[in-house]
Amino acid sequence: MIEVVKVHKSFGEHQVLNDISTTFETGKVNMIIGQSGQGKSVLAKCIVGLHEVDQGCILYDGRNFSDLEGYERRDIRKEIGMLFQGSALFDSMSVEKNIMFPLSMLTNMTKKEMQMRADFCLERVNLSGKNKLLPAECSGGMQKRIAIARAISMKPKYLFCDEPNSGLDPKTSIVIDNLIREITYEYGITTVVITHDMNSVIEIGDNIVFIHEGKNWWHGDRKDIITTDNPEINSFVYASQFMKDIKASMQENLKSNIQNL
Repeated sequence: MIEVVKVHKSFGEHQVLNDISTTFETGKVNMIIGQSGQGKSVLAKCIVGLHEVDQGCILYDGRNFSDLEGYERRDIRKEIGMLFQGSALFDSMSVEKNIMFPLSMLTNMTKKEMQMRADFCLERVNLSGKNKLLPAECSGGMQKRIAIARAISMKPKYLFCDEPNSGLDPKTSIVIDNLIREITYEYGITTVVITHDMNSVIEIGDNIVFIHEGKNWWHGDRKDIITTDNPEINSFVYASQFMKDIKASMQENLKSNIQNL
């Protein structure tokens, strides 16, 4: 579990985060959503320590990350897996070497142990046998799965995913969403996803935080987001008439199901 407690963050005169408190739950897909420039990326960077908070604190299972020195944060960072927006694979390294990279940097595992771990992670993302390929030889969806394999190579307790479906077609996006959800549930990871993809939000959002004007404006789950009357989140999620029609249909189906219980 990650707790954000009364966090403030400014850059000069510009206040980006204003007294934000929220909890990201273990074993659930937690999502941070919001319009560009509202503070969601800054919040994520504060959580992982790329930005220092001005006030408040970040707790990792009760450990006050904000108060720790740099060398003390290292132990928590070893428990964090990162899935970057562009996958961020090393072009000159093979698939398996990309996955083994954090293991070689942060563990004392032997080469054989790292190889076995890489094989396991590739199997888990359904890419067995792709070890020797270079990233350029892989499709966008494969690269995302390789990046997920690398992110879980250290057996993380916490997984951060920045726009995991960016640049992917709808069918491949569903594959990535399902994989993130499966890994979260299977290993009991605290997963935090920063996304604009409303399909992902509605499909796998167990715990959703909507950031607006630097504040925790709304929170709920994928069912709540369909029924909420919050005008700001409705304007964000259902911006087009097509999406408004979908919401009306979903609400009607939900009412019908409730009446039939």
